[in-house]
Amino acid sequence: MTDDVPFGARLKTARLRAGMTRPVLAGQVGKSAEWLKSVENGRLLPPRLPLLLQLAEVLGISNLADLTGDERLSTATFGKAAHEQLPEIERALASYPVVPSTDPIDVPGLVAQVKQAWELWHGTRNHRSAVATLIPGLLHDARVMVRRVDGAERRAVLAAQAQTYHLTQLYLSFQPKPELVTLTGDRAMTAAQDADNPQAMAAAAWYVNHVFRDAGQQHEARVQLAHDTASLLRPDRDRGDLVMYGLLHLAMALSHAKVGHDGDAWRHWDVADRAAMALPTGYSHPWLIFGRGMVDAYAITMLVDLMKPGDAARQADQLHLGSMASATRRAFHTIEMARAFHQNREPVAAVHLLRKAEQHSTETARFNLFTRAAVSDLAENGGATVRDDARELSQRLGLNLP
Repeated sequence: MTDDVPFGARLKTARLRAGMTRPVLAGQVGKSAEWLKSVENGRLLPPRLPLLLQLAEVLGISNLADLTGDERLSTATFGKAAHEQLPEIERALASYPVVPSTDPIDVPGLVAQVKQAWELWHGTRNHRSAVATLIPGLLHDARVMVRRVDGAERRAVLAAQAQTYHLTQLYLSFQPKPELVTLTGDRAMTAAQDADNPQAMAAAAWYVNHVFRDAGQQHEARVQLAHDTASLLRPDRDRGDLVMYGLLHLAMALSHAKVGHDGDAWRHWDVADRAAMALPTGYSHPWLIFGRGMVDAYAITMLVDLMKPGDAARQADQLHLGSMASATRRAFHTIEMARAFHQNREPVAAVHLLRKAEQHSTETARFNLFTRAAVSDLAENGGATVRDDARELSQRLGLNLP
């Protein structure tokens, strides 16, 4: 858009591109549909920074200047923050090793290293920093090795390569490089398809859904991808297929909830719920973490997206994340619980949960857009105790609040 396009028109265009109605978008930022209509029509002034950040997060906008027209308001400053090792990851993705390797071929070794990287991602508070040192080498080794093997070994390398791209995509999430998130999602799906492995394709479809759902794009396409990939699985015969089948229906549920399709959302959540119930008690997938706890936790995300903050807060009160086998996931779902209470106008509970999320995983909280927007909002608009707690948390997260 040109610089002279008013804020309201920019906001309306972004909302329509995301496939959201006014009630859906307004509800997700705690406002009414009439308020949003007045902003879009120019009858109200643009909101202040904390609410701008929330709108950008819901709409999947990576640069506030795209929403405001003001280049001074970049989400690199106020929203998405760049991890210190992001340049190394960029270089690794842009590197294409062409010199033939003479190193010994060790497919089991590569698979073991990828497994170790996932354990670091889920098991450390500073998970981005932990895996950033491993990702460049894993990307290089998988690219080199896949050209030197064939048959079952090649399929194993391709599956490991897809997992490495998934991990890279997660590293890049909430970073100011949305084009790289899309790139890694596409490369992961290509590797999974080349491996001719339905479970690898299902994992790739799960992450592709995240890419477009977070960007507020391609609702029909991402749901269709998950549906088509689920049809390749045999959940009644294989536990791995059952996990992936449930995961893909959870992806479809989240996509429908994001655009306000209540009935479709819960229909697919019920399928994911039945899949989780069919798994052994306490089971969770080793790197996707699908299981009973994950399905229950994502119900909160859906309720918030469907503008049911009271139901979301009640669900959050009943959720116990202590047994979830991932510090990163515990932090993320605790932030989603905070989002429920923030939407329900319970700032004390919201700031308490955000502090708890930071204790689970510092980097999950530090780079999460809702956390950054909510801390800014609570530091400005909360009561005295809430403001103090929010400002203390902002310092721990390295935010530069005015």
